[in-house]
Amino acid sequence: MDKTIIKVNDVGMEFNLSQEKISDLKEYVIKFLRRELFFQEFWALKNVSFDVKKGDRVGIVGLNGAGKSTLLKIICGVMKPTEGNVKINGKIVPLLELGAGFDSNYTGRENIFLNGAMLGYSKKFLEEKYDEIVEFSEIGEKFIDVPIKNYSSGMKARLGFSIATVVEPEILVLDEVLSVGDAKFRKKSEERIMSLFKKGVTVLYVSHSAGEVKRLCNKAIWLEKGKLIMQGDVEEVCAAYEKS
Repeated sequence: MDKTIIKVNDVGMEFNLSQEKISDLKEYVIKFLRRELFFQEFWALKNVSFDVKKGDRVGIVGLNGAGKSTLLKIICGVMKPTEGNVKINGKIVPLLELGAGFDSNYTGRENIFLNGAMLGYSKKFLEEKYDEIVEFSEIGEKFIDVPIKNYSSGMKARLGFSIATVVEPEILVLDEVLSVGDAKFRKKSEERIMSLFKKGVTVLYVSHSAGEVKRLCNKAIWLEKGKLIMQGDVEEVCAAYEKS
């Protein structure tokens, strides 16, 4: 029986980059109407294919601009690839930009229900888990009814992490999220993630640190300038990446 839970088939993602600096919207519209806008094509990903088996913890390594975050966004359905396709067999919970779905004018309490709904949680489920979310985030009753715009970036990230990890997903997608908050919260976050690992959750994890990938993952993928260089056992891939 095939236990493939994520299948990435020949994925490519093209962006058009403006070749000139445009200072404002008026200038953009004028150049657009005059057909004076010139773009340069840029492939963030090209011909990327791999399978992820149920229960695997796959680290994605590569330098800035390698295409790591673009790949995660395509897998999560945030972006549609220019070429190829992705097949997912399970419920996916993305931890990409923590708190990205928050409304800054709403309170922390209101954003728990708003952000939770965006992640597919029911109102009843969020009401049952509300105290747990607030306690884990360390926001406290003093700030939970304050508009999010008054939160620090760390507070927003902690609340976002607490909402996203209150369930046990089949597939967890992490993009550098274990670096949020202070040292104490990072340790607590990692312990929660590790508890999900032990329950057999399938994981895709992006990190700049090969050491962290080796510590948390059993498989790895190495991307460079949008192309898949190597995939397989985490020790072998990370060793090759660190020597490059």
